[in-house]
Amino acid sequence: MNVSARNVFAGKITALTGGAVNAEVELSLSGGDKIVAIVTEGSVQSLGLAVGKDAIAYVKAPWVMLLSGAKEVHFSARNQLTGKVSVVHKGAVNTEVGVLLPGGTTVYAVVTNEAVMELGLKEGAEATALIKASHVILGVPA
Repeated sequence: MNVSARNVFAGKITALTGGAVNAEVELSLSGGDKIVAIVTEGSVQSLGLAVGKDAIAYVKAPWVMLLSGAKEVHFSARNQLTGKVSVVHKGAVNTEVGVLLPGGTTVYAVVTNEAVMELGLKEGAEATALIKASHVILGVPA
């Protein structure tokens, strides 16, 4: 299956916390990086989500926000993934930025060219990718 999401993360479910309406699902990737998703309890049941099961997280690059420098504000985004900028691919209006995480996973964001300049994003610079857990779509292998 081909998908339009730029970020596709395969891993194993290492934590699942149920709730009345939603569940929090932690997916551990091969290098140790983690992605957290919020899904409905209906999705937990229909996908058969359980600790130890393989799953795939999908995140569209425009849903990823980037930070640079020291965190002066606390954010509600569950996924705050810090690494080094490894890719900067400038377009006419937007730039695709890849942030390489310590475990070897790259998170891609699409931000405006102006934001890249303001944040000083260039290869080798430290950056943090912010992803709301509700923006993570989970799938399971068929």
